[in-house]
Amino acid sequence: MSIAISDELLGTIVPIALYWIYSGIYMCVGSFEDYRLHSKKDEDEKNLVSKQTVVKGVLFQQTLQAVISILLFTVTGNDAEASAGQPLSLIILARQFVTAMLVMDTWQYFLHRYFHHNKFLYRHFHSQHHRLVVPYAFGALYNHPLEGLLLDTVGGALSFLLSGMSPRTSIFFFSFATIKTVDDHCGLLLPGNLFHIFFRNNSAYHDVHHQLYGSKYNFSQPFFVLWDRILGTYMPYSLEKRAEGGFEARPTKEFKDD
Repeated sequence: MSIAISDELLGTIVPIALYWIYSGIYMCVGSFEDYRLHSKKDEDEKNLVSKQTVVKGVLFQQTLQAVISILLFTVTGNDAEASAGQPLSLIILARQFVTAMLVMDTWQYFLHRYFHHNKFLYRHFHSQHHRLVVPYAFGALYNHPLEGLLLDTVGGALSFLLSGMSPRTSIFFFSFATIKTVDDHCGLLLPGNLFHIFFRNNSAYHDVHHQLYGSKYNFSQPFFVLWDRILGTYMPYSLEKRAEGGFEARPTKEFKDD
């Protein structure tokens, strides 16, 4: 007897499973000092929250996201069932993917930036994520629950609804978005990483934002640098070799002189 698992359930649990699988892979290679953006010593000493607390926070947020995702899929069930039987061309799928990426980027940029510029919101909510001065993979979704709800869950819901994708397509989109978000926080520059080849928004770009000098720049996440470029919050950087091994993302000369 076979057990059928709905696309809606897969779209909820597969991204969560991939989050921990992909993070686990990075934790296994995280000791490679020659590819780190910060030393292991800095990761242990500079971060203001324990890894145990981070794990608990991420699991709590993922539980909330799962409940809301299931509710969303339930509410939109009739429309999803109607579209599920219609064959989709690669062009339509690509359009839905790109639309969802742009929607998610737009939502997260403006909300993320507001959380930084509003002192109350930063102090009571967003500062929790910035306790990770040295980002690492499984800390990608370590946020205050309210921020996680607004930034990630609502942003994901808007991407799903406005792109018109089906629950089956959403499995692939949210899995891709999850892996990309984990990669942006991995703190590593591994050779041949396709995310670094195809996206300017990568682990080094986001690492700049986690440093004090870059906290008002590089808000864009998780895909493009479009809004940072348009609205003047793009901080260019160079990658310098550290004497003890690995790399350091440093702002370019014009920002050092400011």
